[in-house]
Amino acid sequence: MKRLYYDIVVIGGGPAGLSAALEAKKNGVEKILICERGSSLGGILEQCIHNGFGLQYFKEELTGPEYADRFIKKVKETDIDVKLNTMVIDVLDNRKIIAVNHIDGLFEIDTKAVILAMGCRERTREALTIPGERPSGVMTAGTAQRYVNVEGYLPGKEIVILGSGDIGLIMARRLTLEGANVKGVLEIMPYSTGLVRNKVQCLDDYNIPLYLNHTVTNIHGRERLEGVTIAEVDKQLKAIPGSEKRIKCDTLLLSVGLIPENELSKKINVQLDPVTKGPIVDEKRRTSVPWIFASGNVLHVHDVVDNVTMESEIAGKAAAEYINSQLNARKKRISVTHGDNIGYVVPQFIDFDDAAEKSVRLYMRVKHPDRDVSIVVKDNGGKVIANFSKEAVTPGSMLALPVPANLLRSDLDNIDISIIK
Repeated sequence: MKRLYYDIVVIGGGPAGLSAALEAKKNGVEKILICERGSSLGGILEQCIHNGFGLQYFKEELTGPEYADRFIKKVKETDIDVKLNTMVIDVLDNRKIIAVNHIDGLFEIDTKAVILAMGCRERTREALTIPGERPSGVMTAGTAQRYVNVEGYLPGKEIVILGSGDIGLIMARRLTLEGANVKGVLEIMPYSTGLVRNKVQCLDDYNIPLYLNHTVTNIHGRERLEGVTIAEVDKQLKAIPGSEKRIKCDTLLLSVGLIPENELSKKINVQLDPVTKGPIVDEKRRTSVPWIFASGNVLHVHDVVDNVTMESEIAGKAAAEYINSQLNARKKRISVTHGDNIGYVVPQFIDFDDAAEKSVRLYMRVKHPDRDVSIVVKDNGGKVIANFSKEAVTPGSMLALPVPANLLRSDLDNIDISIIK
């Protein structure tokens, strides 16, 4: 078996992997390898041809391919090695990686550190257990996005979209521009789960109806989808008898959530968060396995790629520090917990001895929308050490709050994040 040697192996060549690799190289790591299972770098950005990327990081508006291209060009200007069409099969306890591609066959990589940047996948119909036939015309919104934007195929003419996630909202607009009739977007929750700007720009601006508290209860059609039955749901998210309505359509798109790709993480026994479905990390994005770091959508699902880039730069720099023996062994750990209306917080831990930056950026999502609230950070004695006012919060928009490092005292064992009115 062929054997390779690298200081850092980055698994995934999307925006997270590219940023992490570049930052590691910037911080003095000599031998870096990016393993990407696709045929090109850029990840999901290659099919996201709409604009809205780069507003935070580059202070200008870019399309997805334009955003990815800036990092791809930077990687090509370095001696970072890239292996495309390469599937990482396993990560072993002895810091060996088993991978396969059509050029090298099955091969082994010895490394000092690994950065997980595998991204996420969409939830499918099977995860929702929607009853009915199994006709063609039922697919995830991301699949439809690739068909239209990359392959040049229109998946259908009469479209119903289940779920108001960002990809579903964006595809509602995209399909309308291509001449399809989007009959509506159904959302089981009483609020849209996508970004507010996508709801406005993709639905409101094109007069596409959004049906809140609605879901699909049946799928009709033997060979090709012929229609769906929709129904209103109650507070327990159960279909209300008598509210059923049949809609004629030839395509049903599912935009019902994303799941971090953590099969490799499980193999190496990286501890996972039951809420985010990604690894539990500290502020350096170090997982429970000291030589493994994680960033991007494999860690928790982001709605803005700029945050993916900034988070991955943290992971890349920390991996470089680990290799250069500058990242201290864990001594003092501050646990980060959450309370009222906070669904999760990343990172879940802060290593006090490593908190040398001016602030520690905490990422979080709320459970339900609210207005005119304060997000408070309390120490283990219940004292408020930081307070952030927000005019509005919604589950579709991730919050990123910088907590000053000087507030993280050595006597702290825990800080708690919650929302108060």
